[in-house]
Amino acid sequence: AAGVWMKRFVRGVEDFAVAGREMDVNLGIASLAATELGLVTIMYTAELGFRQGFAGAVIGIIIALAMFFVGKTGFIIAPLRRANVITIPELFEKRFGTKVRWLAGLFVVLGGVLNMGIFLRLGGDFLVHATGMPPAWLEWVMTILLGMVLLYTVMGGMLSVLVTDYLQFLVMGFGIVITSVFVLCDIGWTDLVTGLSHAWNASQAGTAATGLKMDGHPFNPVHAHWGYIIWQIVFQIAAVTTWQTNISRVLAAKDEHVAKKIYTRTAFYYVGRFGLPGLWGAAALVYFTRQGGLPEGLNSLTAMPAYLTTILPM
Repeated sequence: AAGVWMKRFVRGVEDFAVAGREMDVNLGIASLAATELGLVTIMYTAELGFRQGFAGAVIGIIIALAMFFVGKTGFIIAPLRRANVITIPELFEKRFGTKVRWLAGLFVVLGGVLNMGIFLRLGGDFLVHATGMPPAWLEWVMTILLGMVLLYTVMGGMLSVLVTDYLQFLVMGFGIVITSVFVLCDIGWTDLVTGLSHAWNASQAGTAATGLKMDGHPFNPVHAHWGYIIWQIVFQIAAVTTWQTNISRVLAAKDEHVAKKIYTRTAFYYVGRFGLPGLWGAAALVYFTRQGGLPEGLNSLTAMPAYLTTILPM
């Protein structure tokens, strides 16, 4: 309803695509934080916690550092905002011509379609396992949810996205903290740390139950993964300067100084974005280790929502 209501303020392409370039710092922080936190985010960060323990949260720290660096220096985002373009492909047209813009647009569309297809699949897996709904309902539920989002996005554009992101930021931020409290009360901090150590030792000894083998040391992120960490540093700097959800906030900001502040002040949020769902995944590993193994039909990706059904009031 809030998204559809914003349609009345859309007067042209700039309002629709970049919210009239009137976004301030606080709204930008809430919008960027909310759009970067969805069911798919919770699923893959929890899987990192399930397979790598607390060490899986190192990616959140890397992203936070990348965001802070880009925000502090204005690397790429400052000249991009000064260019007053609506999309990165539009910038390419100004610099290199129409054909390059078309090519860039094609890659954006193909990458976006493939990416969002995965989003729907993982979001659906979460809903099935967390709510206990029959799998046959999933296609209808996801179609209805997608239709609702499509409705307000097509009608209100970026203005609708900013308002609904703000509401989502409040609801999901509160929900993630409350869920984390439930998890810690159920497992206990000491038992969680001890359980991860035992799970790692069992993985090393080859005695871990089916589906419960860890990929890396739960407290040492560079253990056998230093090459992966280096790649993540390079990759995340590229992501925060080109990923469409980030750049759309940069282009909607009032000016480059606002865009830089949004980045620096949102940076630390990424630690929590990876750390708290990662905590749920690590707790799920300890829980199912106590149970003697993963039930049939579950894997490292769906273990976390299945675990949450045992501790959250349905």
